[in-house]
Amino acid sequence: MLADSLRDLVVFVAVARESNFTRAAAHLGVSPSAVSQTIRALEERLGARLLTRTTRSVTRTEAGEKLLRDIAPLLEQIEMHLGALADLGQRPSGTVRITADEFAARNVLWPRLKPVLDMYPEVVIELITDYGLTDIVADRIDAGVRLGGIIDADMVAVPIGPPMRMVTVASPAYLTRHGLPSQPDDLMSHRCINLRLPTHGGLYPWEFIDEGNEFRIRVKGPLIMNSVFQILDACLSGVGIAQLPDAQIQPFLVSGELVEILKSWSDEFPGYHIYYPSRRQQTAAFKVVLDAIRNDQVL
Repeated sequence: MLADSLRDLVVFVAVARESNFTRAAAHLGVSPSAVSQTIRALEERLGARLLTRTTRSVTRTEAGEKLLRDIAPLLEQIEMHLGALADLGQRPSGTVRITADEFAARNVLWPRLKPVLDMYPEVVIELITDYGLTDIVADRIDAGVRLGGIIDADMVAVPIGPPMRMVTVASPAYLTRHGLPSQPDDLMSHRCINLRLPTHGGLYPWEFIDEGNEFRIRVKGPLIMNSVFQILDACLSGVGIAQLPDAQIQPFLVSGELVEILKSWSDEFPGYHIYYPSRRQQTAAFKVVLDAIRNDQVL
């Protein structure tokens, strides 16, 4: 009876998450009719309607919402515990999903993850680029990498990089044509390159500090992009002023291709951290990936 109930609950969670019987059936590797019969039998056994079906959609009832909220985390825990047992005495294998912003994915994570892929061929790493603070529990992502000041308090968060600064820069050619801003307010009369945050759709406000007080300015200009690497290219070509991570633009400051401006208004903030749920059972694959990211060493 317990085994039947567990199977039925797995089917319910798949349908509730997909909001579609056909997609849930494909995910489970069974027929849509089998999924429909399972849900119907589960509802009859519980004496409650869990899903409302129409010709176009499947939505959760109040009882269905409660069951999904209560049961899904427990099923995930069972799955992870079984996976951890299967890992004992075996080489790490399976998929590890990580979300990070674009700069962290390229400059912080990739150099550390490449050795993992070389050493553990059965490990698959799915790297998801996202500027927002992803709900890694709801999205079934193993870990996230974000700047330290924006991580939820209920997560384990480990620093994996030094403090950072957002540096305001321009090319010498731009400054020759348009002049040098002497204070942040001067940016309002300059051509600035904006970053469109893909997750929320808004423009990233430029951050400054004055005698310990942080403030933000929403700049304007001829160009809006959704990639810090695109913005760097545009800034190098003299299109306008940009605000970018110090680690990204340091080589160009050394070479003289870019000039830092408004330096006295720039302040340090916590660098990149990797974060993950404290109560989630860790698989062997996740452990080797986590160790590589935290230790920054070749395995």
